[in-house]
Amino acid sequence: MFGAHNCPINMSNANDNIAGVRADKWLWAARFFKTRSLAMQAINGGKVHLNGVRIKPARKLVVGDQLTVSKGSYSFAITVEGLSRQRGPADTARSLYSESAESRQARRNMQQVRKLQGDASGKPARRPDKRARRQIHRFKTSQINT
Repeated sequence: MFGAHNCPINMSNANDNIAGVRADKWLWAARFFKTRSLAMQAINGGKVHLNGVRIKPARKLVVGDQLTVSKGSYSFAITVEGLSRQRGPADTARSLYSESAESRQARRNMQQVRKLQGDASGKPARRPDKRARRQIHRFKTSQINT
């Protein structure tokens, strides 16, 4: 088969015979991050650990590696089960790793705690009206002047 510019297309599975895949590329392919750039930022920010040690984005992952990925308040303890250089469907991405039962339970517990807390952020139910905005402005300017 030939693709654009009459170049032959390799129709074999792209995941066959992969010795190792860059950590940022694998996290993107496994759908932990929407872009490789976000995956790279997470790795550089210390949010991804391989066997308990910080890694760099170019670190090669192999099957059997133990990763800890922190996203927001959630943490995933996963084992690399497959390698891929390409981002595919969600089902394929889920087959690239297995999450430990403890990690899954900890995430469920965290979700329950957040659900029980409700909207603890203290956000108002609606936007302030004109009068409330003026009061807020007066309060802020009085705090600056004192």
